[in-house]
Amino acid sequence: MGEAHQPQLSIMVHHQDANGANSRGVRNTSVLPRGKSFNWWLRMTLYTCLVLSGQSVATLLGRLYFDKGGHSNWLQALMNLAGFPILLPYYCIPALSKRNNPTTNSVQSEPPPSTFTLASVYVSLGLLVAFGCFLYSVGLSYLPVSTYSLICASQLAFNALFSFFLNSQKFTPYIFNALFLLTISSVLLVFQGDSDSGAAGVIPKGKYVIGFLCTVAASASYGLTLSLTQLAFRKVIRKETFTAVMDMIVYQSLVASCAIFVGLFASGEWKGLKKEMGEFRSGKVSYIMNLTWSAIVWQLFAIGGVGLIFEASSLFSNVVSALGLPVVPVLAVIFFHDKMDRIKIVAMVLAIWGFVSYLYQHYLEDRKAKTAENENANGEVSTILPP
Repeated sequence: MGEAHQPQLSIMVHHQDANGANSRGVRNTSVLPRGKSFNWWLRMTLYTCLVLSGQSVATLLGRLYFDKGGHSNWLQALMNLAGFPILLPYYCIPALSKRNNPTTNSVQSEPPPSTFTLASVYVSLGLLVAFGCFLYSVGLSYLPVSTYSLICASQLAFNALFSFFLNSQKFTPYIFNALFLLTISSVLLVFQGDSDSGAAGVIPKGKYVIGFLCTVAASASYGLTLSLTQLAFRKVIRKETFTAVMDMIVYQSLVASCAIFVGLFASGEWKGLKKEMGEFRSGKVSYIMNLTWSAIVWQLFAIGGVGLIFEASSLFSNVVSALGLPVVPVLAVIFFHDKMDRIKIVAMVLAIWGFVSYLYQHYLEDRKAKTAENENANGEVSTILPP
C-alpha cells in the first residue's frame, strides 16, 4: 500500500576520508520493506475483530432505538461518540500509558508538534466526525438497516479518492476492481425506492431520498476523516504508538461530543428526551441500556478503526469496515425482518467480492515484501572496515 507503515532494513558502507582517518561502517536508512511479523498480524486481527463486531452491533442497536420509539437524531449521533470516557482509565495505569514503544516506524529526528498544532488537528477532525455522525444518524432513522449498511459501502470509494490526493495511495488493478464493485453495490440500491421496506413498513419516497443522500454524504465525510487521520499521523504527530492512537480517539471524540451536545440543545430535541424515554416501547431500562451499549460498542469500533489506519492505511481500515457492511443486512433480516430482495443480494455479493479483491492485493504486497527481504539478506553483506 502507498502509505503502509512497514519496518525498514538498512545496510550500506560508509568510508570516511580525511587525511588518512580511519574508515568506519555506519547504518543509514533506506526503504526496503520487511515482511509482517506475527505480532503485526495479531494486532491486525484484534483491530479487525473490533471493527467488524463493533460496527455490526452498534448499527443494529441504533436501528432498534428508532424502531422502538426513539426520535432524536442528535442523541443517536451523541451515542456514537460519548463513550470515550471508558478509555480514560488507560491513562491512570503507568505501566500502559508510559509504554510508548512504536508499533511501526516513527520519525525520531524531528521535534514533536506544538500543543497548538495538535489541538488544531484534534478540533478539525472532531468537528468533521461530529458532522458525519449526525448525517449517519439521519440516514439510519429513514432507511432500513439493510439498505443503510449497503449504501455505507460507498465510503470506501470516497476514502480511495481522498487517499489518492492526500496520502499518495497507489492504485492497482485489484484495488480498482474492489472500489468499482463496492461502488456499484451501493449504486444498485438507488433503484430500491418505494419498494424498500423495514420493520416500520414501506418508506415514503421523500424520506428515502433524504436518508440516501445523508448516508452517502456521511460516507464521504467518513472517508475524508480516515484519510486526514492517516495524514495527521504521518505529517504532524509522527509518533505511531498506542498512546498516540488513544490520544487521537479521546480528544477527537471529546471535541465531536461537545459539538453534538451543542446541537442537541440548540435544536431543542433535549426537551423531549424524558417523554421519549417514557414512551419507549421496550421500557425505560431498555432505553438506557440501548444508549449505554451503543456508546461503548462505538468506542471499540473507533479503537479498531484508528489502529488499522497506522498499522496499514486509512484505505485498508475502510475496506475492513466495508467487509462488515454485508453482515449487517443478514442480521437485519433475522432481527428486524427487513426485506431481502434480489437487488440487495446482488449488492451484498458485489461488496464481498470487492473486499476479497482488495485483501488479495494486500496479500500480494506482503509476499513481495518478504521476497525482497529474503533476497537482501542472502545477497548483501554489511562491510565494516577495521580501525
